[in-house]
Amino acid sequence: MDFVLAPLQQEFMVRALIASTLIGLVCSVVGVYVVLRNLSFIGDGIAHASFAGIVIAYLFKFNLYVGGLIVAILTALGIGSISRRSDVSLDTAIGVMFTAVFALGVLLMSRARNYIVDLQDFLFGNVLSVDRTDIMLVSGLTIGVLLVVFAFYKELLFASFDPLMAQASGIPTVALSNLLLVILAVTIIVSLQAAGIVLVAALLVTPAAAAYQLTNRFATMMAASAAIGVGSAIVGLYASYYLNAASGSTIVLTATFCFFAAMAFSPKRRSLLTQVVAARRRAQAGAAQPAAPAGR
Repeated sequence: MDFVLAPLQQEFMVRALIASTLIGLVCSVVGVYVVLRNLSFIGDGIAHASFAGIVIAYLFKFNLYVGGLIVAILTALGIGSISRRSDVSLDTAIGVMFTAVFALGVLLMSRARNYIVDLQDFLFGNVLSVDRTDIMLVSGLTIGVLLVVFAFYKELLFASFDPLMAQASGIPTVALSNLLLVILAVTIIVSLQAAGIVLVAALLVTPAAAAYQLTNRFATMMAASAAIGVGSAIVGLYASYYLNAASGSTIVLTATFCFFAAMAFSPKRRSLLTQVVAARRRAQAGAAQPAAPAGR
């Protein structure tokens, strides 16, 4: 019991635990759409692009989250617009946009006279440094994202699995795609304090990918992803406390362990192995039977 309660005697650990739980929840829920719609690369791209907004906000002395959020949303919508209105593929549009915006952030940072220590936390994450204002902001954004996701649950589900049929049914698929990109941008900004720009894509993808190994039902997958995301955040934070390691890294590695465990015990994998074994046994049984005598 002391193992669990001892870290909670520290006020910064309580704040970090609240923030990590919220971040693990929102990332894992939104991550289900990221995995199903193959948006893993765009999540990584938006995370890197947000760095420019954070640097701009730092230089002009206003809220870093707000600056990162504005640039992240603009980048996400820009990627979607370029991929729809040109012959450029989505991956190419992501590569062009996020590298350009991230390079702008590096350029602006290099022009700063003083070494910007605070910005390093956004690159690699430092959930142990969150204060009450950060928790309020993370809580508000998390609640907002979850409300939007559940308000448009059916529409997003339909558009994710069959966008052509959804469009033919009158569902505004373009507007839903833009909405999902905005949700993704907000989720990334929420997660930066915990995992940082470098690792935030893993929080979006890994819990959902682990849940995908366990079920084919969408609602069950979302619930399993949320459980894995929250569990990984809590266990990873405790591991960082006792190992004196970076919290973002331990959280991501915990989620990665869950992914490989889900692969090993996946019902899909067991079903496939059962089919393979049965096929081999039928083949061996057929080979063991004596050949029928040839007719005269």
